[in-house]
Amino acid sequence: MHEQAFRQDDVAESELVTRRGTFRAVAFRADGFEHMALVFGAAPPREDVLVRVHSECMTGDIFGAMRCECGEQLDSALDAIVREGGGILVYLRGHEGRGIGLVAKVRTHVLQDEQGLDTLDSATTLGLPVDIRDYSPAVRILKHLRVRSVRLMSNNPDKISALESSGIRVTERVPLLMAPNDHNIGYLTAKRDRLGHDLPQIEGCVTR
Repeated sequence: MHEQAFRQDDVAESELVTRRGTFRAVAFRADGFEHMALVFGAAPPREDVLVRVHSECMTGDIFGAMRCECGEQLDSALDAIVREGGGILVYLRGHEGRGIGLVAKVRTHVLQDEQGLDTLDSATTLGLPVDIRDYSPAVRILKHLRVRSVRLMSNNPDKISALESSGIRVTERVPLLMAPNDHNIGYLTAKRDRLGHDLPQIEGCVTR
């Protein structure tokens, strides 16, 4: 049965023609934010769906900042979905800076640049949490789209736990590995060593 995870007034849907092809764009309103799911394929499957749950990152996604890999991951995930012939990208708003917001994130950048702090210590020095992202809207969105199990494009074990604990089965974790650069190797190293992300591509790289 289809789970009615959202009120009708909190969902809108249209066709979205992009340079990669035509997606079904489904916008959702939840918990004070508006999120987007891009669905590719005429009749997407309900099991083992190729999915990316992507956290909003204005600096990386829009402006191509090189201190993170977010924009590259977004592009790579969309490309993979199109190559697959079907899949879903869930874009979660309100996740800027792992949930601390844009102004606070930019303040952490100052500490990283001026004091050499990593992405975690720069947040805690300001009295901010390291990661307060809420993945429950992604679960609700996937259930609304009738998805029961996913092949999740992620390097982050927390995303897998968040989906599975709420009833979305993760049948495979699909790595989404971007080549490091001189500006983000410290960021990637901190995510691997302190947050448990699976990032084998940075093995042997030297932080600045």
